Amino acid sequence: MDLGLRDKVYVVTGASRGLGLAAARELAAEGARLVVSGRDEDGVNAAAAALGGPGRAAGVVADNADPRSARRLLDAAAGAFGRLDGVLISVGGPPAGAAADITDEQWQAGFESVFLGAVRLAREAAAALGEGGVIGFVLSGSVYEPIAGLAVSNGLRPGLAGFAKTLAAELGPRGVRVVGLLPARIDTDRVRALDALGGDPDAARARAEATIPLRRYGTPEEFGRAAAFLLSPAASYLTGIMLPVDGGALHAL
Repeated sequence: MDLGLRDKVYVVTGASRGLGLAAARELAAEGARLVVSGRDEDGVNAAAAALGGPGRAAGVVADNADPRSARRLLDAAAGAFGRLDGVLISVGGPPAGAAADITDEQWQAGFESVFLGAVRLAREAAAALGEGGVIGFVLSGSVYEPIAGLAVSNGLRPGLAGFAKTLAAELGPRGVRVVGLLPARIDTDRVRALDALGGDPDAARARAEATIPLRRYGTPEEFGRAAAFLLSPAASYLTGIMLPVDGGALHAL
């Protein structure tokens, strides 16, 4: 199926690695042009080069927590490609920790990057996008079910999902869609690091896989394909939804 992504222009944050990069790869494979961002210059430059380089992908070093980043990213899309069709807001996971152990400073840092930074970019994108535009959020299965040891994510991502659904209702009359993806156990560096926290990553993975109906972790490519579809014109009648990409784990709860 042709997703209709040829020469569409998307901003993808957190795209130097992990789920952001996985989504960017699938968008690029379908012919989209991209502005990709991350905090590490070498990683951003490598990602942009791998996604096609000048004319197909531009890299911008940006921190979602920086109030100036949203405007810089949208200006980069206009400058490099002359248009904007959508954004995918992917934010690296905040530090792990139990609810009673997270400090005020950690909560504040998480709020600035995970929540407020995403809100800023969505707000700027909403003003720039026309009919057919789309705003996507990479969230987490913690939107519906808390994940042990991830208190900051459990606290912030459900609120961001609520913001996304509110924005979907407000932008719908303009023909602008808002969607969310809820990954769970996707085989990324982040998830492998979480599995290693208890000292036996193989055992942690086996326990987690036993709770997933498909009995395995998802691949970054599987997540990326789901993201590319939701952002594409092929999903033109989908808005306000939060799509679990989790092998059936939420359904099994």
